[in-house]
Amino acid sequence: MWLIDENRVGILTLDFITPIVDDPGKWGEIAASNALSDVFAMGGKPMIALNIVAFPVKTLELSVLEKVLQGGHGKVSEAGGFLMGGHSVEDEEPKYGLAVFGEVQRNRMWQVTGAQPGDVLILTKPIGTGVISTAIKADMVEDPRGPEESIRWMSTLNNVPILLEDKLLSAISACTDVTGFGLAGHALDMLSMGGVDLLMDIDNIPLLPGAVGLAEMGLLPAGTYNNRIQYEDKVINKEDHPEILVDMIFDAQTSGGLLLAVPEGGVNPILEGLLIAGFERSAIIGVFTKGKGHIRLVNNI
Repeated sequence: MWLIDENRVGILTLDFITPIVDDPGKWGEIAASNALSDVFAMGGKPMIALNIVAFPVKTLELSVLEKVLQGGHGKVSEAGGFLMGGHSVEDEEPKYGLAVFGEVQRNRMWQVTGAQPGDVLILTKPIGTGVISTAIKADMVEDPRGPEESIRWMSTLNNVPILLEDKLLSAISACTDVTGFGLAGHALDMLSMGGVDLLMDIDNIPLLPGAVGLAEMGLLPAGTYNNRIQYEDKVINKEDHPEILVDMIFDAQTSGGLLLAVPEGGVNPILEGLLIAGFERSAIIGVFTKGKGHIRLVNNI
């Protein structure tokens, strides 16, 4: 990011992923939503995007690529931006994503850190996309609601800065999105400056249908195991809670929701605004306290 003038900050980001679903159009939507999320997580609005494509032209029909690009274009347009071309290379494994330029008002820019003791943590989308994607690849999904809801949420834009009123946006102390490092990893990012802990209500974390059952069957992606190894020493009271729910906070997500730190007085208006905006699974999952950068798992804050 950089300062364009006294009031405007430019945001430039890039992200791409391999196929996570069989439907090429939905993959395009998910990959684009995932890439656009970094701009939204800073309180910004996307303006221009460029396609990033790797595609096996010798083994897949170009009509598949066309559907991927249509899916991505639709999400860029929905975000209020313009897709201005891009670049492609031939590769054995398909990959798709976006480079995105956006802007945010300097006095409205959200940062990962900035939460204060007493602030409440809101999560805007349910958790479990890593587990469900792993189950889909293994052809072990029993409840179709899980994949349906997972795809719906992964392809939902994190366009909170566009949908909520300015007075609500200005109440947000800090923000980040939840992606590959899981809920725990990204929540710990919010604590990285020190001085605060997070009391995380493990019972109130919204989960995708069937995700816990699939996790109990051992269908955890490699990224989830890696996240647990990397972050679990910063998570306290794990032994007081069901092991499978602890696993879920480390589940590696694709195009997950936003984590919003909000002073207590602004929580209800923001939850109401999120509900109207279509984020009906938004939930209070924690409270920030004075501390040294740890997550403390609790029940019923």
